[in-house]
Amino acid sequence: MLPESGNIITDTTEFSIIEPSYPEGFNVETGNDSTFVQYSAMSQLEIPRSESCPEERPSSLLHDTGTMSLILVVFLFVAFSFKRGCKYFTHLGTYMFSVRRRHNLFDDHTVNETQMLAALIANTCVMEGIILYLAISSTQPQLELLPVFRYVGSLSAFALLFYLLQLVLYKVLGYVFLDDKVYVKLLVDGFNASQTLLGLLLLPVAFVMLVYPEMLHFMLICAIFLYIMARIVFICKGFRIFFNNLTSLLYFILYLCSVEIVPVILSIQGTLFLCRILQS
Repeated sequence: MLPESGNIITDTTEFSIIEPSYPEGFNVETGNDSTFVQYSAMSQLEIPRSESCPEERPSSLLHDTGTMSLILVVFLFVAFSFKRGCKYFTHLGTYMFSVRRRHNLFDDHTVNETQMLAALIANTCVMEGIILYLAISSTQPQLELLPVFRYVGSLSAFALLFYLLQLVLYKVLGYVFLDDKVYVKLLVDGFNASQTLLGLLLLPVAFVMLVYPEMLHFMLICAIFLYIMARIVFICKGFRIFFNNLTSLLYFILYLCSVEIVPVILSIQGTLFLCRILQS
């Protein structure tokens, strides 16, 4: 603003500095429903310290990625094959018990049933591999079976190899002693049916062994019982196919010793030998 005299009037107002009322923070005072506490008086979170290093969690089948992936792949294989090969289950009882000659067009497996059979056999081999791993771990504590997947995969492959050798052996015996393609097919179908049913029955047994380790020994007894029953069912069908007279009874006794008893004993020794090789 310019006055008439031409002089400039400036604002000479002075600013005062406002000092804080609580330069060192709030005092510890209790109001109506609140309490103000200094930060230095608050409790601090302390991290416990230990001179020893943390222990690593022991490896197991449930925590092994490779083993769980193998089980998942087998389950998916069975589920994918079941959609088109479910008719295999309708003939499962016939394959397992029947010895009636039915050599016609409808006796041969379709492609879908063959795929279903392959999926169920794969399930059987994996379940046997898991049970063998748990059995060896329990009975042979001096063997450190780590990493887990190496042993489970190797034992499952061993079970598959044992199945294939048995399959070839039954076909050879059938062609040598029966000389009839129909009876050979009945014998092989009975063996495959007993193995697929065995794998389905071992599935809940292996699951209980994985989830409840304290029931391991009882479940091992159940697994052995199921295996023996599956073999008995197949042996009964083989007896009905092979037995014709008293002379054939001698051949059947030799068959039991050479095919049903000795290979099982050798396979048990083979699994232990395989585990020792994997450790070297």
